[in-house]
Amino acid sequence: MIESITSFDFRVLDWIQENLRCAFLDFTMPKITALGNAGIFFIICALAMLFFKKTRKTGIGVAFALILGLVVCNLTLKPLIARARPYDEMESLGRIIELLIPKDREIYAFPSGHTIAAFEFSTVIMIHDRKWGAAATVLAFLIAFSRIYLYMHHPTDVFASILLGVINGILGVLLADLAYKIAGRIREKRSAKR
Repeated sequence: MIESITSFDFRVLDWIQENLRCAFLDFTMPKITALGNAGIFFIICALAMLFFKKTRKTGIGVAFALILGLVVCNLTLKPLIARARPYDEMESLGRIIELLIPKDREIYAFPSGHTIAAFEFSTVIMIHDRKWGAAATVLAFLIAFSRIYLYMHHPTDVFASILLGVINGILGVLLADLAYKIAGRIREKRSAKR
């Protein structure tokens, strides 16, 4: 089973390198992938949303989703599964891959933190605002593709990460709704005491 998954992953990675690799994507994919570095872009967006009443609940949902992603992805699944990155696997087989960005400091590939964060963000945005959510989803897919194009992740890492990101995004929205309900009850009790 694992061998067939790995075989599928490398067929897809090789196909992309042989058929899609070009100067334009070599230039743009590193810049697109940088938007997901450490989730900083999504954290900044969430913080900015907190300043406006209209987007505050969305920002809280994104924050909850990103925290879930950190716990699920970086602190739990990555060390538990400990899957090597594609470029490391290829090097162990004697194939050197020309990387367009430096090797990732996190040595494990599964799941893709960039992809999870991008889909957490886009899912929360989509639930609250379809127009901006559509734009965020396009960005999320570009970031996800960039991780495969740049040989940082296996395709199956990215597919699973999309699913995890959507689930965390939905949970982030539910947690934000719960937080708003609790805050409303606390305000009601304070008002009743006055």
